Amino acid sequence: MNARRHRGRTNDAAGRAAESAAEARYRAAGYTVLARRWRGPSGEIDLVCDGRDGLVFVEVKKGRDFDAAAARLTPRQALRVQAAALEFLADRDEPMDRSMRFDLACVDRMGRCATVENALAA
Repeated sequence: MNARRHRGRTNDAAGRAAESAAEARYRAAGYTVLARRWRGPSGEIDLVCDGRDGLVFVEVKKGRDFDAAAARLTPRQALRVQAAALEFLADRDEPMDRSMRFDLACVDRMGRCATVENALAA
């Protein structure tokens, strides 16, 4: 196997592990996970959760620490997640005025997860 393909597989596995850590955190907080890696025409949403306070669209980032993970979120990615969220609502025939927020889940190299609520607010 060449080095590039090996890195790709390693990064994919690390990304899935980070998403699992974030999913576990939201489930422990009482949320139901409606979708993982949901894909629409505008892009992918890592996690879509439903809770007493509405829908939560979560972008998961991993890094050596929480600050490094948070620094990986770009303004373009935030816009992509917001556009994909509207597609998710339309695809599921959810009301567009439903309460929702956009969170950032940061996962460090130890697999610990910290969340920032409304991190992607426009």
